[in-house]
Amino acid sequence: MRFEEYTSYDALGLAALIASGDVSAAEVEACARQAIEDKNPALNAVLATVQNQPYDEDKPFSGVPFLIKELVLHAAGAPCRGGSRAIPNIPQDADSSLMQRFRAAGLHLIGTTQTPEAGYNATTETVAFGPVHNPWKTGHSAGGSSGGSGAAVAAGIVPLAHANDGGGSIRVPASCNGLVGLKPTRDRIPTGPDMSDPLFAHAIEFAVTRSVRDSAALLDLVAGPDSGAPHIIAPPSLPFADAAARDPGKLKIAYEPGSMLGTPIHDENAAAAANAATLLSELGHTVIESPVKIDFDEFAQHINVIWCAFNAFFVEQTCAATGCAPDVDHFEAVTLTTAEFGAACNATTLLTALDYVNRLTRETAAAFSDFDVLMSSTLGSPPPAHGVLDQNNAEISAIDWTRQTFRYATNTPLANSTGQPAISLPMHWSQDGLPIGVQLMGGMGQEGQLLALASQLEEAHGWQAKQRALF
Repeated sequence: MRFEEYTSYDALGLAALIASGDVSAAEVEACARQAIEDKNPALNAVLATVQNQPYDEDKPFSGVPFLIKELVLHAAGAPCRGGSRAIPNIPQDADSSLMQRFRAAGLHLIGTTQTPEAGYNATTETVAFGPVHNPWKTGHSAGGSSGGSGAAVAAGIVPLAHANDGGGSIRVPASCNGLVGLKPTRDRIPTGPDMSDPLFAHAIEFAVTRSVRDSAALLDLVAGPDSGAPHIIAPPSLPFADAAARDPGKLKIAYEPGSMLGTPIHDENAAAAANAATLLSELGHTVIESPVKIDFDEFAQHINVIWCAFNAFFVEQTCAATGCAPDVDHFEAVTLTTAEFGAACNATTLLTALDYVNRLTRETAAAFSDFDVLMSSTLGSPPPAHGVLDQNNAEISAIDWTRQTFRYATNTPLANSTGQPAISLPMHWSQDGLPIGVQLMGGMGQEGQLLALASQLEEAHGWQAKQRALF
């Protein structure tokens, strides 16, 4: 199988070829591994390769090569270093719940991908492993915190890869790399047995893909609570793959031309949202001005507490497990700064932040009673050059780091706070050839509606031809 043929299929397409006997799983695996050898030296997206990983046969994705991000999820036989020099390169001894489901779906694990340290960056440029390059333009960000997965999928190494999202970390790399990035509804995807509602329920696991149908089919196979899950949400009334194949009907769509947080956005990102609004109107949807407006300073203040508390936990647990010191020889400067701030927060400060999140969630839900979907650009600017979002900057304060992060990832974090599903779609490219995503945010539990609308936009826009042009 040649690389050009391999990359002409999405994951379901490759699985169908394998199931029909037109190609063998071994041929497809060999193509993916050769792609790592050929493409990864320029990308620095894949950190480790693994051999002889088991997967279930006769499943929808059987034999499809797969990569996992080295954060939260873990797989037996693969490392999980969290982007940190402090964590040794030691294979995990067991699968997390979601990894078990990925294997049960037929996905064939062949390696791991980069993440920024502790996942707290909207780019992936680590002291431990170096920067991940955007395959559309070397020297530019591939996004974060799932930047390694995003770059690997966009470059054609694998058709889909694991990702997770605590403030936009699925949607940011999807936007930066020209991919589909779905953040499902809170508690839709299992995070056990090691974690339960990570990042105070802001973070959720899933994947980045090149097609909407891959995201829908994979969601059907991995969704649902695992043993001991803290919350159980209602299952969908219709399989997600079936919902994605349906006409979405005529929807009422709130259009945010700029930033939900009121921060400036780049003209190219504003153009992406404006073009999407025009296309949605042409498809028969009613497009209205978005009423959702968030006070940036208040939002940043409270989300900073939540993220910094989590970073304090990350540093403390890492040091306890490895015996290392919490110093610049083991951790990046911003990780230490935010961890120090988080450790100094008292219980009342944390509860005040969580109370704010509850109020924000209720207010957003009330706004959604008047429309179906909230559409905006995904980010505040095109992918920046390396060095702009520097997690090893010893001069920046914890709150200024959070402000900087969310000025860039300006429209993604609301869905993390409210738990609602959101998807980034590759609907625009800048004048110098960098992808710019458009985000659709749905009502709680409404992934099916989002996927139906995303499928309609995929057909109308034709972004897969643009994706394949990169290969």
